[in-house]
Amino acid sequence: MGRFTTILWDLDQTILDFKKSQNYALRYSFGKLGLEINDDIVSLYNDINDSYWKRMERGEIGKEEIHKGRFKTLFEQLGITGITTEEIEEIYQNALGSVFFFQDEADKLIMQLKEKGFKQYIITNGFNKTQANKVHISGLDKMVDGVFVSEIIGCPKPYKEYFDACLARMDGVLADECIIVGDSLTSDIQGGLNAGITTCWYNPTECPNSLGISIDYEIRILRELLNILC
Repeated sequence: MGRFTTILWDLDQTILDFKKSQNYALRYSFGKLGLEINDDIVSLYNDINDSYWKRMERGEIGKEEIHKGRFKTLFEQLGITGITTEEIEEIYQNALGSVFFFQDEADKLIMQLKEKGFKQYIITNGFNKTQANKVHISGLDKMVDGVFVSEIIGCPKPYKEYFDACLARMDGVLADECIIVGDSLTSDIQGGLNAGITTCWYNPTECPNSLGISIDYEIRILRELLNILC
């Protein structure tokens, strides 16, 4: 098997196409509430949402602030009134957890690696209820050995404490046996650096590493991981 025995998979935008699910959930939620929506509004929400998650990664806010703040900010910028953030959040989260789209044939790769004897875990900062729904309806709960949601762990990626807690739950797996595969430099790759775990940046769109974060491996398609592992 080589150096690595265990793969730590990011979920959104690595295993699953989160952007496609998010686009669906946002349009569904606006339609359910009788609000107009277009590509510009979707793009604006994406930017606002990303900014909130980045602030959480930096320790500036908690998850509750994301829950309350992103649609409040969006509605303020769009001039939408008469709808509470709690109302749209509930519709949105339910919609987000009701669909899934595998990215880059990730399911086939995970099953192939499972057959080769690799342990595989999901590491995610998403909301627990939503992530649990997606993991279940996609069948990932039967493919991987465990799922670690930061909401349950008590702190998010990229903090070392998050990864320490994950390792403590992985039945004797050591950090140097693991490799993190994820699309986010600030969450997955920085998290690996903080925790002393080898990293593999999934970068299908060939984005430049403008942050200068140290990366052990970089892949364009998920199947390239086989060249690293096997």
